[in-house]
Order: sequence, then structure tokens, then C-alpha cells
Amino acid sequence: MENPASLFGIPHLVSWIVLTPLIGLVIVGFLPVRAGGRHIEAIRWVTLGVTLLTLGLAVGLWASFDHTAGGPQFVDRVEQIPTLGIHYAVGVDGISLPLVLLTAFLAPLCVLGSWRSIATNVKAFMMLILLAEGAVMGVFTALDAFLFFIFWEITVIPTYCMIAFWGGPQRTQAAIKFLLFNFTGSLLLPAGILALHHVGGTYDMLALMQVEYAPKVQFWIFLALFLGFGIKVPMLLVHGWLADAHGEAPTAGSVILSGLLLKMGAYGLLRFCLPILPEASAAFAPLIQWLSVLAILYGGAMALAQQDFKRLIAYSSIAHMGFVTLGIFGLNTQSVEGAILQMVNHGITTGALFLVAGMLYDRTHDRTINNYGGL
Repeated sequence: MENPASLFGIPHLVSWIVLTPLIGLVIVGFLPVRAGGRHIEAIRWVTLGVTLLTLGLAVGLWASFDHTAGGPQFVDRVEQIPTLGIHYAVGVDGISLPLVLLTAFLAPLCVLGSWRSIATNVKAFMMLILLAEGAVMGVFTALDAFLFFIFWEITVIPTYCMIAFWGGPQRTQAAIKFLLFNFTGSLLLPAGILALHHVGGTYDMLALMQVEYAPKVQFWIFLALFLGFGIKVPMLLVHGWLADAHGEAPTAGSVILSGLLLKMGAYGLLRFCLPILPEASAAFAPLIQWLSVLAILYGGAMALAQQDFKRLIAYSSIAHMGFVTLGIFGLNTQSVEGAILQMVNHGITTGALFLVAGMLYDRTHDRTINNYGGL
């Protein structure tokens, strides 16, 4: 059951959810920027309107979704480069639908959280929010591995720019560290995807699940994919970029980073490693479970030791995502469902915490916890 009736009768609903922020980006790009607050306010309102429209489409998608059916629904397929097996294919299932809703919910909050705190280059910043939303939607809905990787790489651009150009005093170092870690993941991830294509002969993620891979082949492909996704989670030992990125990012950047980008890593594990490489997933599961438990303990201990409340939230995210990876590699239905629920819960709670942190910082220009006694 690939295309149940849409609540609004809108064809290609998933494609519209992906494309609406990108179309909005182009519209905002053509809006004039002149002296005076009226034009800046128009840019903010148009951006907010686009994100709210996307939220409405996502709610309609959820209302139209058949929760009793298996497999992807609302599927759109267009052959792009048939000779290479590359095609545009998007759709949603029970794994991606909650994350699409989460993305659509957080995007307008990012706009509202930046309404007054971002006073310079407002137009560019709002365009970056829309680019991030569209790219993340693409990651969560892609059914083609090549398309998935394209959207995955696009998400790095707005996050890096937000940190590098609107971040705190140490923004340059934080942005470079963020870029270096993600560049490493960007080398490993396509290596794994190309290996899947080489063996399976397709980028179609549904077809790749039907391919039988030799155990040794699974081992190496799993290692490349796991490290590529693990940097984004981030897993313990590859988490060095997270606290600095959060500490220097503007409020919207932190909400996007923690609320959405971290979920992309866990989503990749769910979408690629478990269904396509089940034997390797089972073999690596005990090690990953131990790493997840250590991440929970380490993240919690480091959070308790922080004096900067944004870094506190960042380290707590390592602990929260440790629960997610622990659930994913529990390798049973209940643990995976719990991991997905935890991903959504973490996106909402950390998004709210970073919005509150941004509000407090805008008023006090201080992030030291001890200075907030009696608040």
C-alpha cells in the first residue's frame, strides 16, 4: 500500500514536504533587503509562514498514514540516471514519519527563537533554516541511498555556516572541528554506500534489503556505515565536536543540531545497518551496547560537571543518544520502538532547553550556571 489517499487530496505529498522549505528558500532569497525594519520583518514572517505550511503538510501526512500497513507509503519515484541506478524516490514508513513530524515541529520554533537574537544578515540566516529543514526532510524520506547521501551532505552546510558566522567568540575553532569530524564521516559513508551498490547493483534501499552479503563483506561495509553514522549520533569516542559546536552555535543552530542532526545518525543505523546488514549488526551489537552504556555514564557525569548550561545540555545529549543506540542494537521490536520514541522525546526536550538557554543568554549575556542563583 504505497499511496493511501491524502487527507488534503494533495498528490506527491512527501515530495511537497521536502520541496516546500527549498521553494521557500528561493522566495526568501528574492525578497529585498533595505534599510528599515519592515523588510527584515517581512523576511522573518515569510520564513515562519513556510515552516508552518510544511508543518501543516506533515500533520496531514500523519493523519493520512495507514498505521496498520507495512512498508513505505506516499511513495514518489522518478528515474534520474537509470544507467547508474540512481533515481529520485521518497516515502515514509513507521520509522521516518515521527522524525518528519519532529522536523516540521522544530523548524518554526527555530525561526521564532531567532526572531530578535539574530540581527545581522537575517535573510541569509532564515535561508539557512529553510535549507536545513528541506535537507533533513530529504534524509528522513529518501528511499534511494544515493539521494539519501546527497541530502545528508547538504545538512552540513547550514549548520557549519550558523556556527561559523553567527556563533560565539570561539566559533571558528568550533566550526572547523565540526567540519573535520563530519568530513571524516562523509568519506566513510559514501564508501559504505558504494560498496552496497557494487554488491547489490542498485541504490534502491528496499531492494538492498533483499540482497545477501557474505559475512566478511558485511563486516567491512557495516564498519564504514557505522562510523559514518556514529560521528553524527555522536557515539562515544567520536563525540569531540559536539560540546564545542553547541557552545558556540546560535540558538537555532543548537536546536537544529541537537533536535534533528543527531537523529540523522541514529536513523541511518536503523535504515541501513539493521535491515541491510543483519548479521554484522548482530555481531557488533554487544560492543555497541557497551559503548552505549559508557556514553550514558560519561555524558551524565560530564553534564554534572559543566558550568556553561549549553555545554551541559550538549553532554546530556550524549547520554540521551546512548539510550537510543542501546535500544537500536537491542535488536528486538520493543527496543527499536523505544529508541525511536527516545529520539522524538530528545528532539523536543533538548530543542526546548536550547530555546530557554538562548532566551536567558539574550537577556543576561551569561551562560554560567552559578550566576543564575535565585532565578
